[in-house]
Amino acid sequence: MPSLRSLALVVVGGTAGVAAREAVALVPGMFDAGPLPWAVIAANLAGAFLLGLLYGALAHRPAIHHTTRAGQALRLLLGIGFCGGFTTYSTFAVGVVLLSQSSGFGAAAAYGLGTVFAGALASWAGLALWHGHAHPSGPAHAGRSTPGGRT
Repeated sequence: MPSLRSLALVVVGGTAGVAAREAVALVPGMFDAGPLPWAVIAANLAGAFLLGLLYGALAHRPAIHHTTRAGQALRLLLGIGFCGGFTTYSTFAVGVVLLSQSSGFGAAAAYGLGTVFAGALASWAGLALWHGHAHPSGPAHAGRSTPGGRT
């Protein structure tokens, strides 16, 4: 049984996430092109990216590691709450059905599969960005020897 504190963190984060998604959807003219629900796509991809960043931080920062109390609170507030409220699987699913009715199965399948694939890439990009930030590598760090002479 989740604690009242855990539920409160998810509710507060989810409320903020839903409000942020609605703010994105209300940007005049920004997402009105064509039959695709661009506001939903933008929110889902941005949320997947943010979730990747968050989980990268939770995995690599000792002070907020997912096993600490602070990390668990951030996971509930931002991951499950905010990102869960900001992204919208139910609206996405309805969009797939509506697109299949208006534009056919092929368009709906492309939208559905494309969104899931792009969301996975966005999460991976968030993780990769965090990993690159937390553990810089590249020409400046390449080829350095360890004290024993090993690279």
